[in-house]
Amino acid sequence: MEELIKKLKSQIIEELALEEFTPDDINADDPLFGDGLGLDSIDALSLVVVLDRIYGIQIEDPEAGKEILYSIKTIAEHIQKHQS
Repeated sequence: MEELIKKLKSQIIEELALEEFTPDDINADDPLFGDGLGLDSIDALSLVVVLDRIYGIQIEDPEAGKEILYSIKTIAEHIQKHQS
């Protein structure tokens, strides 16, 4: 799980061009949107595309998407659940 979290942090920084952050700057439990990392709806769409392209994870339900994309940890948990 820790390795997946590290990988996700790096992928999110790269895909969303968050050059001001390093993986160590991001707490896996912090919210990605709002007061956390400060991502917006455009970033959410980018994350959905990344999860589909890299991990084969499709998020079609907006309510489920809010829960899955809450934090790096919730994304990692969802990936692990669907890849095992």
